[in-house]
Amino acid sequence: MSDEVVKYLSAADAARLVGAIQEEEDIEQTNRRILTVYSKDNKELCWFDFNELKAAIGNVAAGDRKEAVRNYVLNHIPDWVNDL
Repeated sequence: MSDEVVKYLSAADAARLVGAIQEEEDIEQTNRRILTVYSKDNKELCWFDFNELKAAIGNVAAGDRKEAVRNYVLNHIPDWVNDL
């Protein structure tokens, strides 16, 4: 485990950068879903484990889930994506 602290972009900076959040199958592990985050120019930025993200956002009403996931992702885009 790393002691390195992850720094995140502000939600506003992330919103300007992120073009899409796609749910996909993990190609390395069967029956595992990930959310891949793409820039507005379709460059892969980072990804999130779907089950970990669901646990982090907690129990959210079905109609609010998409927005809760989007908000979580936009608040957790690591600042190192600027170096890609």
